[in-house]
Amino acid sequence: MYAPPPMINLIVIRSADIEIAERFYSSLGLLFGKEKHGAGAEHYASCTDGFVFEIYPLKDGDHPTASVRLGFEVDTVDGYISDILKMGGVVIKSPHDSPWGRRAVIKDPDGHTIELVCKNGT
Repeated sequence: MYAPPPMINLIVIRSADIEIAERFYSSLGLLFGKEKHGAGAEHYASCTDGFVFEIYPLKDGDHPTASVRLGFEVDTVDGYISDILKMGGVVIKSPHDSPWGRRAVIKDPDGHTIELVCKNGT
């Protein structure tokens, strides 16, 4: 008997400024709350359908998470570009049609690469 494959349910990124990062990812529609567990660092967390996305502060000696590539399925790719630029993001690859749908590649203010895709639309 085969078990279903594991599903990713948590991604944690590190940010030099969690307030800027929270505003950036909120502009994509994620809803965050501030959390602190025990003696751990205060951070932001967003939970959607059992998937948790957290933004923790980058401390001295921590390794940046910027080499990680994130992907979000959104309701519109083109519609987010102006907000991304206002929030300090950079467009790496402008919105275009691809075999996976309408797609763009951006970077957040910390340098994380993010792929936005809309399967049906703009």
